Amino acid sequence: MAEASFSVVVDAPPEEVWAVVADPRNLPSWDRRIAGVHGVPPTGLGPGVEYTTEMRFMGVRASVRCRVVEWDPPRWAVIVLSGIVDATVATRIVALPDGRSRLEHEVDYHFTRNPLGELAARSIQLIGGAYLALRHGTLAQKRQIEEGP
Repeated sequence: MAEASFSVVVDAPPEEVWAVVADPRNLPSWDRRIAGVHGVPPTGLGPGVEYTTEMRFMGVRASVRCRVVEWDPPRWAVIVLSGIVDATVATRIVALPDGRSRLEHEVDYHFTRNPLGELAARSIQLIGGAYLALRHGTLAQKRQIEEGP
């Protein structure tokens, strides 16, 4: 498996950071390769909850199943993905002085070895790799949190 990680300081307390990053329905606004998120319960995520993320790579759409395996608001979550990409996404929020937080994401992943997985892997490489994709998404989260609704 490959790994990508990125962290950023956010000018908001952990509870405000969590309220944004713990809602996968925000994913399309953070990453243009995500066409939609389906099946998130109205009450939000929690241990064992499953939902689907519809991804778009070079005009081709594919579904990725997501399952919450660890959930400790507002500090920690682990989501396991399966489909064209198999991954474990760990998110940690650390309280900092002056009401700020450090938002950390770590992703262990590999694309499936089939034509669709290979297309998705090439698409990620065209934008500079998984690290740059994760960096872009995390900075989009920071903007959404700091700018508010």
